[in-house]
Amino acid sequence: MATRTPSRSVSCSVSSGSLPSRHSTPGIQLSPAEKDKAALIRAAIDDGDVGALVSLATSSSGLISDSLRCTAWPLLLGCSDRDAGKEPWRHLPEHRDEHQVGLDVNRAFVYYPKNGIRASDKQLDVRKQDLSHVILDVLRHHPALCYFQGYHDIVQVFLLVLGPEHAPSAVARLSLLRIRDFMLSSLEPALSQLELLRPILRAADPVLYDHLPKSQPSFALAGTITMFAHNLEDYRDITRLFDFFLAQHAVMPIYLFAAVVLSKREELLETDKEDDDILYFMLGKLPQPFHVELHIAHTLELYEKLPPSSLNSWEWWRVSSSSVLKASATGASLRRLTLEDGEAFIAQQERELQRQQALRRAAKNMQYVKLRLWYYRRYGAMGLAVVIGTYALWLGRNSDLSIRYSLFGPLGDFMRRYLSVSV
Repeated sequence: MATRTPSRSVSCSVSSGSLPSRHSTPGIQLSPAEKDKAALIRAAIDDGDVGALVSLATSSSGLISDSLRCTAWPLLLGCSDRDAGKEPWRHLPEHRDEHQVGLDVNRAFVYYPKNGIRASDKQLDVRKQDLSHVILDVLRHHPALCYFQGYHDIVQVFLLVLGPEHAPSAVARLSLLRIRDFMLSSLEPALSQLELLRPILRAADPVLYDHLPKSQPSFALAGTITMFAHNLEDYRDITRLFDFFLAQHAVMPIYLFAAVVLSKREELLETDKEDDDILYFMLGKLPQPFHVELHIAHTLELYEKLPPSSLNSWEWWRVSSSSVLKASATGASLRRLTLEDGEAFIAQQERELQRQQALRRAAKNMQYVKLRLWYYRRYGAMGLAVVIGTYALWLGRNSDLSIRYSLFGPLGDFMRRYLSVSV
Protein backbone atom coordinates (compact mmCIF):
# COMPACT_ATOMS: atom_id res chain seq x y z
CA MET A 1 0.00 0.00 0.00
CA ALA A 2 1.20 3.49 -0.80
CA THR A 3 2.48 5.84 1.87
CA ARG A 4 0.86 9.21 2.43
CA THR A 5 2.17 12.38 3.99
CA PRO A 6 -0.61 14.31 5.71
CA SER A 7 -0.81 17.96 4.83
CA ARG A 8 -0.02 20.35 7.67
CA SER A 9 -1.76 23.20 5.95
CA VAL A 10 -5.26 21.78 6.27
CA SER A 11 -7.68 24.44 7.40
CA CYS A 12 -11.40 24.90 7.24
CA SER A 13 -13.98 27.57 7.36
CA VAL A 14 -17.65 27.11 8.11
CA SER A 15 -20.17 28.61 5.74
CA SER A 16 -22.44 31.47 6.70
CA GLY A 17 -25.33 29.07 7.12
CA SER A 18 -23.52 27.11 9.82
CA LEU A 19 -24.75 26.68 13.33
CA PRO A 20 -22.32 27.57 16.11
CA SER A 21 -20.56 24.95 18.16
CA ARG A 22 -20.31 24.98 21.92
CA HIS A 23 -17.18 27.10 22.27
CA SER A 24 -18.07 29.56 19.55
CA THR A 25 -21.36 30.38 21.24
CA PRO A 26 -21.40 33.80 22.90
CA GLY A 27 -21.35 33.69 26.68
CA ILE A 28 -19.57 30.32 27.00
CA GLN A 29 -15.96 30.60 28.11
CA LEU A 30 -13.22 28.02 28.29
CA SER A 31 -12.02 27.03 31.73
CA PRO A 32 -8.33 27.63 32.53
CA ALA A 33 -7.66 23.91 32.11
CA GLU A 34 -9.41 23.90 28.74
CA LYS A 35 -7.44 26.95 27.62
CA ASP A 36 -4.20 25.19 28.52
CA LYS A 37 -5.24 22.07 26.66
CA ALA A 38 -6.36 24.10 23.64
CA ALA A 39 -2.88 25.62 23.48
CA LEU A 40 -1.36 22.12 23.48
CA ILE A 41 -3.71 21.05 20.68
CA ARG A 42 -2.79 24.07 18.57
CA ALA A 43 0.89 23.34 19.09
CA ALA A 44 0.43 19.69 18.06
CA ILE A 45 -1.45 20.80 14.94
CA ASP A 46 1.21 23.38 14.03
CA ASP A 47 3.97 20.80 14.50
CA GLY A 48 2.09 18.04 12.69
CA ASP A 49 2.57 15.94 15.83
CA VAL A 50 -0.17 13.36 15.27
CA GLY A 51 0.98 11.24 18.22
CA ALA A 52 0.42 14.14 20.61
CA LEU A 53 -2.88 14.88 18.91
CA VAL A 54 -4.02 11.29 19.46
CA SER A 55 -3.26 11.55 23.15
CA LEU A 56 -5.03 14.89 23.46
CA ALA A 57 -8.07 13.67 21.53
CA THR A 58 -8.36 10.67 23.83
CA SER A 59 -7.96 12.46 27.17
CA SER A 60 -10.77 14.24 29.02
CA SER A 61 -12.71 16.82 26.96
CA GLY A 62 -11.09 15.62 23.75
CA LEU A 63 -10.23 18.32 21.24
CA ILE A 64 -12.15 21.00 23.15
CA SER A 65 -13.85 22.91 20.29
CA ASP A 66 -14.89 22.67 16.67
CA SER A 67 -12.44 25.42 15.76
CA LEU A 68 -9.67 22.97 16.70
CA ARG A 69 -11.40 19.87 15.38
CA CYS A 70 -11.74 21.33 11.90
CA THR A 71 -7.97 21.07 11.52
CA ALA A 72 -7.29 18.14 13.86
CA TRP A 73 -9.77 15.66 12.36
CA PRO A 74 -8.27 15.81 8.84
CA LEU A 75 -4.83 15.24 10.38
CA LEU A 76 -6.07 12.22 12.31
CA LEU A 77 -7.62 10.82 9.13
CA GLY A 78 -4.51 11.45 7.05
CA CYS A 79 -6.12 13.91 4.64
CA SER A 80 -3.66 15.48 2.24
CA ASP A 81 -3.51 17.82 -0.72
CA ARG A 82 -3.54 14.74 -2.95
CA ASP A 83 -7.23 14.25 -2.14
CA ALA A 84 -8.12 17.67 -3.57
CA GLY A 85 -8.61 18.70 -7.17
CA LYS A 86 -11.05 15.97 -8.10
CA GLU A 87 -13.58 16.27 -10.91
CA PRO A 88 -16.72 18.09 -9.72
CA TRP A 89 -19.21 15.53 -8.46
CA ARG A 90 -22.03 17.02 -10.54
CA HIS A 91 -20.18 15.91 -13.71
CA LEU A 92 -20.18 12.26 -12.60
CA PRO A 93 -22.88 9.60 -13.13
CA GLU A 94 -25.59 9.32 -10.51
CA HIS A 95 -25.05 6.81 -7.73
CA ARG A 96 -27.60 4.02 -7.43
CA ASP A 97 -28.51 5.00 -3.84
CA GLU A 98 -29.25 8.70 -4.37
CA HIS A 99 -32.98 8.33 -3.82
CA GLN A 100 -32.40 6.99 -0.30
CA VAL A 101 -29.90 9.78 0.36
CA GLY A 102 -32.60 12.34 -0.37
CA LEU A 103 -35.05 10.66 2.00
CA ASP A 104 -32.55 10.54 4.86
CA VAL A 105 -31.24 14.08 4.39
CA ASN A 106 -34.77 15.37 4.84
CA ARG A 107 -34.69 13.85 8.34
CA ALA A 108 -31.30 15.33 9.27
CA PHE A 109 -30.46 17.92 11.96
CA VAL A 110 -33.36 16.93 14.20
CA TYR A 111 -31.57 17.18 17.55
CA TYR A 112 -28.48 19.28 17.17
CA PRO A 113 -26.61 21.43 17.36
CA LYS A 114 -28.78 23.25 19.89
CA ASN A 115 -26.47 25.32 22.08
CA GLY A 116 -29.40 27.53 23.00
CA ILE A 117 -29.91 28.71 19.42
CA ARG A 118 -32.84 27.67 17.28
CA ALA A 119 -32.03 27.37 13.60
CA SER A 120 -34.35 29.03 11.16
CA ASP A 121 -36.03 27.04 8.41
CA LYS A 122 -33.79 28.79 5.90
CA GLN A 123 -30.66 27.78 7.80
CA LEU A 124 -31.83 24.16 7.97
CA ASP A 125 -32.62 24.10 4.25
CA VAL A 126 -29.10 25.36 3.47
CA ARG A 127 -27.58 22.84 5.82
CA LYS A 128 -29.56 19.93 4.35
CA GLN A 129 -28.53 20.95 0.85
CA ASP A 130 -24.89 21.05 1.96
CA LEU A 131 -25.27 17.63 3.58
CA SER A 132 -26.73 16.15 0.41
CA HIS A 133 -23.87 17.59 -1.64
CA VAL A 134 -21.19 16.15 0.66
CA ILE A 135 -22.74 12.67 0.54
CA LEU A 136 -23.21 12.75 -3.23
CA ASP A 137 -19.65 13.99 -3.69
CA VAL A 138 -18.30 10.94 -1.86
CA LEU A 139 -20.65 8.39 -3.45
CA ARG A 140 -20.21 9.60 -7.02
CA HIS A 141 -16.42 9.70 -6.74
CA HIS A 142 -16.43 6.24 -5.14
CA PRO A 143 -19.39 4.39 -6.67
CA ALA A 144 -18.31 1.04 -5.18
CA LEU A 145 -19.46 2.38 -1.79
CA CYS A 146 -23.03 1.49 -0.84
CA TYR A 147 -25.04 4.01 1.14
CA PHE A 148 -26.58 2.80 4.40
CA GLN A 149 -29.31 4.38 6.48
CA GLY A 150 -27.54 6.25 9.24
CA TYR A 151 -24.59 7.34 7.10
CA HIS A 152 -26.10 10.83 7.01
CA ASP A 153 -25.94 10.90 10.83
CA ILE A 154 -22.16 10.61 10.62
CA VAL A 155 -21.71 12.98 7.69
CA GLN A 156 -23.77 15.76 9.23
CA VAL A 157 -21.35 15.90 12.16
CA PHE A 158 -18.39 16.23 9.79
CA LEU A 159 -20.26 18.91 7.87
CA LEU A 160 -20.90 20.95 11.01
CA VAL A 161 -17.28 20.68 12.11
CA LEU A 162 -15.44 21.01 8.80
CA GLY A 163 -17.84 22.98 6.63
CA PRO A 164 -19.07 22.05 3.13
CA GLU A 165 -15.73 22.73 1.43
CA HIS A 166 -13.52 20.45 3.51
CA ALA A 167 -15.98 17.79 4.67
CA PRO A 168 -15.97 15.70 1.44
CA SER A 169 -12.28 14.76 1.52
CA ALA A 170 -12.42 13.81 5.20
CA VAL A 171 -15.67 11.86 4.78
CA ALA A 172 -14.21 10.03 1.77
CA ARG A 173 -11.25 8.80 3.82
CA LEU A 174 -13.51 7.93 6.73
CA SER A 175 -15.80 5.96 4.40
CA LEU A 176 -13.10 4.04 2.54
CA LEU A 177 -10.68 3.44 5.39
CA ARG A 178 -12.61 3.51 8.66
CA ILE A 179 -16.28 2.55 8.13
CA ARG A 180 -15.85 0.63 4.85
CA ASP A 181 -17.29 -2.60 6.32
CA PHE A 182 -20.68 -0.88 6.59
CA MET A 183 -20.65 0.35 2.98
CA LEU A 184 -20.42 -2.94 1.08
CA SER A 185 -23.14 -4.68 -0.91
CA SER A 186 -23.96 -6.87 2.10
CA LEU A 187 -24.33 -6.17 5.81
CA GLU A 188 -22.46 -9.35 6.66
CA PRO A 189 -19.14 -7.59 7.44
CA ALA A 190 -21.00 -5.19 9.74
CA LEU A 191 -22.70 -8.11 11.49
CA SER A 192 -19.31 -9.80 11.86
CA GLN A 193 -18.18 -6.76 13.80
CA LEU A 194 -21.22 -7.01 16.06
CA GLU A 195 -20.41 -10.64 16.79
CA LEU A 196 -17.25 -9.45 18.57
CA LEU A 197 -19.50 -8.35 21.43
CA ARG A 198 -19.84 -12.01 22.39
CA PRO A 199 -16.19 -12.83 23.18
CA ILE A 200 -15.64 -9.39 24.75
CA LEU A 201 -18.57 -9.77 27.16
CA ARG A 202 -17.81 -13.46 27.75
CA ALA A 203 -14.25 -12.64 28.81
CA ALA A 204 -15.14 -9.49 30.77
CA ASP A 205 -18.12 -10.84 32.72
CA PRO A 206 -19.02 -14.54 32.26
CA VAL A 207 -22.00 -14.30 34.64
CA LEU A 208 -23.58 -11.43 32.76
CA TYR A 209 -22.79 -13.02 29.41
CA ASP A 210 -24.56 -16.23 30.42
CA HIS A 211 -27.63 -14.16 31.38
CA LEU A 212 -27.92 -12.36 28.03
CA PRO A 213 -29.68 -13.63 24.87
CA LYS A 214 -27.41 -15.63 22.59
CA SER A 215 -29.03 -14.59 19.33
CA GLN A 216 -27.39 -12.12 16.97
CA PRO A 217 -26.56 -8.85 18.82
CA SER A 218 -28.44 -6.67 16.36
CA PHE A 219 -29.39 -4.36 19.23
CA ALA A 220 -25.95 -2.76 18.81
CA LEU A 221 -26.20 -2.16 15.07
CA ALA A 222 -27.61 1.38 15.07
CA GLY A 223 -25.01 2.60 17.55
CA THR A 224 -21.89 1.00 16.15
CA ILE A 225 -22.65 1.55 12.46
CA THR A 226 -23.18 5.30 13.00
CA MET A 227 -20.39 5.87 15.55
CA PHE A 228 -23.25 6.56 18.00
CA ALA A 229 -24.31 9.67 16.08
CA HIS A 230 -27.75 8.10 15.64
CA ASN A 231 -28.18 7.36 19.35
CA LEU A 232 -27.05 10.56 21.03
CA GLU A 233 -28.89 13.88 20.94
CA ASP A 234 -26.24 16.11 22.50
CA TYR A 235 -23.92 17.52 19.84
CA ARG A 236 -21.08 17.98 22.33
CA ASP A 237 -21.22 14.30 23.32
CA ILE A 238 -21.15 13.22 19.68
CA THR A 239 -18.18 15.38 18.69
CA ARG A 240 -16.38 14.25 21.82
CA LEU A 241 -16.95 10.61 20.86
CA PHE A 242 -15.76 11.31 17.33
CA ASP A 243 -12.52 12.74 18.76
CA PHE A 244 -12.03 9.44 20.55
CA PHE A 245 -13.00 7.17 17.65
CA LEU A 246 -10.83 8.98 15.10
CA ALA A 247 -7.82 8.84 17.42
CA GLN A 248 -8.14 5.18 18.40
CA HIS A 249 -8.47 1.66 16.95
CA ALA A 250 -11.34 1.13 14.50
CA VAL A 251 -12.92 -1.43 16.86
CA MET A 252 -13.59 1.16 19.58
CA PRO A 253 -17.33 1.60 18.80
CA ILE A 254 -17.76 -2.11 19.54
CA TYR A 255 -15.81 -1.83 22.79
CA LEU A 256 -17.77 1.27 23.77
CA PHE A 257 -21.01 -0.61 23.30
CA ALA A 258 -19.62 -3.49 25.35
CA ALA A 259 -18.62 -1.05 28.10
CA VAL A 260 -22.14 0.40 28.07
CA VAL A 261 -23.63 -3.08 28.44
CA LEU A 262 -21.31 -3.84 31.34
CA SER A 263 -22.32 -0.57 33.01
CA LYS A 264 -25.93 -1.84 33.10
CA ARG A 265 -24.94 -5.13 34.72
CA GLU A 266 -27.17 -4.98 37.80
CA GLU A 267 -30.21 -3.81 35.87
CA LEU A 268 -29.78 -6.56 33.29
CA LEU A 269 -29.25 -9.30 35.89
CA GLU A 270 -32.43 -8.21 37.67
CA THR A 271 -34.41 -8.91 34.50
CA ASP A 272 -35.68 -12.44 33.97
CA LYS A 273 -33.33 -14.37 31.70
CA GLU A 274 -36.30 -15.73 29.76
CA ASP A 275 -37.57 -12.27 28.83
CA ASP A 276 -35.53 -11.98 25.65
CA ASP A 277 -37.60 -9.13 24.23
CA ILE A 278 -37.16 -6.99 27.34
CA LEU A 279 -33.44 -7.74 27.53
CA TYR A 280 -33.00 -6.83 23.87
CA PHE A 281 -34.80 -3.55 24.42
CA MET A 282 -32.64 -2.76 27.46
CA LEU A 283 -29.43 -3.69 25.65
CA GLY A 284 -30.20 -1.38 22.75
CA LYS A 285 -30.87 1.71 24.89
CA LEU A 286 -28.06 3.96 26.04
CA PRO A 287 -28.16 5.07 29.68
CA GLN A 288 -29.54 8.54 30.28
CA PRO A 289 -27.89 10.81 31.06
CA PHE A 290 -24.99 9.51 29.00
CA HIS A 291 -21.74 10.25 30.85
CA VAL A 292 -19.47 10.32 27.84
CA GLU A 293 -16.14 10.71 29.67
CA LEU A 294 -16.95 7.87 32.06
CA HIS A 295 -17.85 5.53 29.21
CA ILE A 296 -14.75 6.47 27.23
CA ALA A 297 -12.59 5.71 30.27
CA HIS A 298 -14.29 2.32 30.76
CA THR A 299 -13.91 1.57 27.03
CA LEU A 300 -10.17 2.22 27.11
CA GLU A 301 -9.81 0.07 30.21
CA LEU A 302 -11.76 -2.76 28.60
CA TYR A 303 -9.77 -2.55 25.36
CA GLU A 304 -6.41 -2.50 27.16
CA LYS A 305 -7.43 -5.48 29.27
CA LEU A 306 -9.00 -7.48 26.44
CA PRO A 307 -7.71 -6.39 23.00
CA PRO A 308 -9.21 -8.29 20.04
CA SER A 309 -6.12 -10.43 19.46
CA SER A 310 -6.25 -11.71 23.04
CA LEU A 311 -9.81 -13.02 22.75
CA ASN A 312 -8.75 -16.19 20.87
CA SER A 313 -12.26 -16.31 19.46
CA TRP A 314 -13.85 -17.63 16.30
CA GLU A 315 -15.57 -14.25 15.93
CA TRP A 316 -12.26 -12.39 15.63
CA TRP A 317 -10.68 -15.06 13.44
CA ARG A 318 -13.49 -14.88 10.87
CA VAL A 319 -13.20 -11.09 10.44
CA SER A 320 -11.72 -10.56 6.98
CA SER A 321 -8.11 -9.47 6.69
CA SER A 322 -9.45 -6.74 4.38
CA SER A 323 -11.81 -5.45 7.06
CA VAL A 324 -11.14 -2.03 8.55
CA LEU A 325 -10.64 -3.83 11.87
CA LYS A 326 -7.46 -5.40 10.48
CA ALA A 327 -6.35 -3.55 7.34
CA SER A 328 -6.63 0.03 8.62
CA ALA A 329 -7.44 -0.45 12.27
CA THR A 330 -4.97 1.96 13.85
CA GLY A 331 -4.51 5.62 13.11
CA ALA A 332 -0.97 4.99 11.93
CA SER A 333 -2.06 2.35 9.41
CA LEU A 334 -4.98 4.48 8.26
CA ARG A 335 -2.76 7.50 7.58
CA ARG A 336 -0.39 5.40 5.46
CA LEU A 337 -3.18 4.35 3.10
CA THR A 338 -4.64 6.14 0.09
CA LEU A 339 -8.17 6.34 -1.22
CA GLU A 340 -7.04 3.94 -3.95
CA ASP A 341 -6.04 1.47 -1.23
CA GLY A 342 -9.55 1.75 0.16
CA GLU A 343 -11.02 1.00 -3.26
CA ALA A 344 -8.78 -2.07 -3.52
CA PHE A 345 -9.97 -3.31 -0.12
CA ILE A 346 -13.59 -2.87 -1.24
CA ALA A 347 -12.95 -4.99 -4.33
CA GLN A 348 -11.29 -7.68 -2.21
CA GLN A 349 -14.12 -7.76 0.32
CA GLU A 350 -16.73 -7.93 -2.44
CA ARG A 351 -14.91 -10.93 -3.95
CA GLU A 352 -14.91 -12.59 -0.54
CA LEU A 353 -18.64 -11.95 -0.19
CA GLN A 354 -19.28 -13.52 -3.59
CA ARG A 355 -17.30 -16.61 -2.60
CA GLN A 356 -19.22 -16.90 0.66
CA GLN A 357 -22.52 -16.63 -1.19
CA ALA A 358 -21.38 -19.27 -3.68
CA LEU A 359 -20.45 -21.61 -0.84
CA ARG A 360 -23.87 -21.13 0.74
CA ARG A 361 -25.52 -21.90 -2.58
CA ALA A 362 -23.38 -25.02 -2.91
CA ALA A 363 -24.32 -26.10 0.62
CA LYS A 364 -27.99 -25.57 -0.19
CA ASN A 365 -27.59 -27.54 -3.40
CA MET A 366 -25.96 -30.37 -1.45
CA GLN A 367 -29.12 -30.69 0.61
CA TYR A 368 -31.04 -31.28 -2.59
CA VAL A 369 -28.40 -33.76 -3.68
CA LYS A 370 -28.76 -35.80 -0.49
CA LEU A 371 -32.52 -35.91 -0.88
CA ARG A 372 -32.27 -36.98 -4.53
CA LEU A 373 -29.68 -39.64 -3.77
CA TRP A 374 -32.10 -41.17 -1.31
CA TYR A 375 -34.93 -40.89 -3.83
CA TYR A 376 -33.10 -42.39 -6.79
CA ARG A 377 -31.49 -45.13 -4.71
CA ARG A 378 -34.84 -46.89 -4.63
CA TYR A 379 -34.82 -47.13 -8.41
CA GLY A 380 -31.16 -47.96 -8.89
CA ALA A 381 -30.49 -44.62 -10.59
CA MET A 382 -27.36 -43.84 -8.60
CA GLY A 383 -25.42 -42.76 -11.70
CA LEU A 384 -27.99 -40.13 -12.59
CA ALA A 385 -28.08 -38.88 -9.01
CA VAL A 386 -24.31 -38.42 -9.03
CA VAL A 387 -24.57 -36.41 -12.27
CA ILE A 388 -27.26 -34.25 -10.74
CA GLY A 389 -25.20 -33.74 -7.58
CA THR A 390 -22.12 -32.77 -9.56
CA TYR A 391 -24.14 -30.31 -11.60
CA ALA A 392 -25.65 -28.79 -8.45
CA LEU A 393 -22.19 -28.16 -7.02
CA TRP A 394 -21.07 -26.62 -10.32
CA LEU A 395 -24.03 -24.25 -10.24
CA GLY A 396 -23.22 -23.26 -6.65
CA ARG A 397 -19.73 -22.21 -7.69
CA ASN A 398 -20.89 -20.15 -10.65
CA SER A 399 -22.27 -16.68 -10.08
CA ASP A 400 -22.82 -15.95 -13.80
CA LEU A 401 -26.56 -15.48 -14.07
CA SER A 402 -26.42 -15.96 -17.85
CA ILE A 403 -25.90 -19.71 -17.38
CA ARG A 404 -29.12 -21.63 -17.85
CA TYR A 405 -30.24 -25.23 -17.63
CA SER A 406 -31.06 -25.05 -21.32
CA LEU A 407 -27.37 -25.59 -22.01
CA PHE A 408 -28.00 -29.22 -21.10
CA GLY A 409 -31.14 -29.70 -23.20
CA PRO A 410 -33.65 -32.27 -21.90
CA LEU A 411 -31.32 -33.25 -19.04
CA GLY A 412 -31.29 -29.60 -17.93
CA ASP A 413 -35.11 -29.55 -17.95
CA PHE A 414 -35.13 -32.69 -15.88
CA MET A 415 -32.73 -31.25 -13.34
CA ARG A 416 -34.67 -27.98 -13.13
CA ARG A 417 -37.79 -29.93 -12.21
CA TYR A 418 -36.16 -31.95 -9.46
CA LEU A 419 -33.60 -29.55 -8.03
CA SER A 420 -35.34 -26.17 -8.48
CA VAL A 421 -31.93 -24.51 -8.28
CA SER A 422 -31.88 -20.73 -8.77
CA VAL A 423 -28.85 -19.38 -10.62
